[in-house]
Amino acid sequence: MNKHEIHMQKAIRQAKYAFSEDEVPVGAVIVYKDKIIAKSYNQIEKLKDPTAHAEILAITQAASYLKSKWLKDCALYVTIEPCSMCAGALILSRIERVVFGASDPKTGAFGSKVNINTLRLNHKLKIDKGVLGQECSQILKDFFRIKRISH
Repeated sequence: MNKHEIHMQKAIRQAKYAFSEDEVPVGAVIVYKDKIIAKSYNQIEKLKDPTAHAEILAITQAASYLKSKWLKDCALYVTIEPCSMCAGALILSRIERVVFGASDPKTGAFGSKVNINTLRLNHKLKIDKGVLGQECSQILKDFFRIKRISH
């Protein structure tokens, strides 16, 4: 297993926490100098907050840990391609790299629906996609299959 896969496994663990709490199973970790400094999962239902995406919560934790609004030299590992809200927050945080598992054809902001890196913004992110993508995708499929059956 390479470094990206090891960190993505940690994000998958966070997604499984979300699943167990009946949240859309998205997990995220932020790594700085090969150390995980933030980890989170979707908490939209729990917090009654539409912005409580795994990525946003992880960004807040990482900024607090680093005591900085900039997440320079950091990488976000997230189980699904970030949406446009999260992509904007990632740009504002100046995070260096985003590594995601599953693509999101409905709201993905790194190539699936739109690509924030093609806009002429003041920061560009390095992107690695498809890391453990099958596993990340399967967690989401399982969650929504169960939701369809139970309703």
